[in-house]
Amino acid sequence: MSVRITALTDPDTSPFGHRLAWLASDTDGTPVGSAFLRLHTGAGQGHLAVLELHVHPAERRNRTGSRLLDAAVAAARRDGRRCVVTQAGAGSPGDRFLPARGFRRVLTLTFTRLPLAEADPAALAAITDRPHPGYRLTSWEGTVPDGLAETFVASRHAMDDMPMGGTDFGTVTWDLDRVRAAAAAVEKRGDHLHTVAALDASDGSIAGFTELVVPGDGKGDGQHYGTGVLPRHRGHGLARWMKAASIRRAHERYPDLGGLLTDTADNNPYMRRVNDALGYVPIHTAFEYQLDLRHG
Repeated sequence: MSVRITALTDPDTSPFGHRLAWLASDTDGTPVGSAFLRLHTGAGQGHLAVLELHVHPAERRNRTGSRLLDAAVAAARRDGRRCVVTQAGAGSPGDRFLPARGFRRVLTLTFTRLPLAEADPAALAAITDRPHPGYRLTSWEGTVPDGLAETFVASRHAMDDMPMGGTDFGTVTWDLDRVRAAAAAVEKRGDHLHTVAALDASDGSIAGFTELVVPGDGKGDGQHYGTGVLPRHRGHGLARWMKAASIRRAHERYPDLGGLLTDTADNNPYMRRVNDALGYVPIHTAFEYQLDLRHG
């Protein structure tokens, strides 16, 4: 069967990047595959392109995926990108396809889930209520309050040394506009963004934070977006403290929520231990793949 690849206009743009899109369709115009390529434009990531590629199972092995990939990689080259990064589940068709097309595996991610029905409210209360001398917890929903905005932006540097394996991910430069844009994007799609932060009691600055996004209807699964502690505040158990408080809030506020999802790099043993201690259970493994582009 003949497959046609059509470039599309993708309205998904932001101040920090935009997406290109391609649709694969059969002779009847039925969609059989798609590719999306996000071209990051923020400082520190102008070299990066992130790919999502999907092919209907019936259309695999007839070069539909290869043609979509060729279109995306050619666009990345034209835009002067240094690498294309994508993700595939362990043992999936993508996990077999990508190495054959020159991608190398650069990071292993373990996805875990905490079933909220199995969460122990008493245990969570014991963790969150235990004093951490020199620190106190605070929380907010949606955009960071003005009084904490400056220190919250500064606290985003806690993610600068997040283990990324061999991924050429660059650095994400956070300012107040980006913080507010991220919160606005969650609100625009109707979901709830909850943040718990640990404050340094000596000056009120944020020492660490954890973010959780809950579906707008309060059902299904929530998704942890990030947990970080600034280097000078590590070693005090703040990540476990903050995450337990986030779980406790979700458990109390959203009785119909099924569970909480998170993913952790296998070379981040500290956060893996935190998640294990809080009851998160592995559900699947995925790999980050990277294609290094050569120009000229």
